[in-house]
Amino acid sequence: MLQAKEDMLVIAAQQGNEQAFSFLCRHYQTSLSRFAYKLCGDHQMVQDALQNAWVKMANKLRLLQDPRAFKSWIFRSVRWSVYDLMRKSKREETLIEQDEIEAIEAPQSQDNEHSENLLELIDELPDIDKQAIYLFYLEEMTVSQIASVLQIPAGTVKSRLNRSRKTLQKLAGE
Repeated sequence: MLQAKEDMLVIAAQQGNEQAFSFLCRHYQTSLSRFAYKLCGDHQMVQDALQNAWVKMANKLRLLQDPRAFKSWIFRSVRWSVYDLMRKSKREETLIEQDEIEAIEAPQSQDNEHSENLLELIDELPDIDKQAIYLFYLEEMTVSQIASVLQIPAGTVKSRLNRSRKTLQKLAGE
């Protein structure tokens, strides 16, 4: 989506336009689902986290001063929502069976064998590096947007991306 169009939708949603907010929800739902799944690996927790994040976003959208920050704001909200649910899950000592986990993946074309291998290699990275790589390449976020989502300095994002690229090159060479 073009940035200007997104900005206009955010402004309209801030003014109470439910259609604009609904459009933003539909537009980001798949990306946010994939991101949340990469964080927790649990389909039900993803759904709960997204619902919590969208409800919180609906209630606080008027507080957003810069419409351009919407994307990083919603991704950060989903990230914290997932982490909150994971902490709650640990406290309740809920066991999650791996058989029930369903991966949320984008539709794959026939020539995606290389992409599948790359995704498998990315999954071998440490979580902190995996998040940066995922947001940069798969969600096409800028370094500053990633820094906002992960709440770290831009230099740290650059370091993680660099370290991840080198690790992926090593893994691919083996």
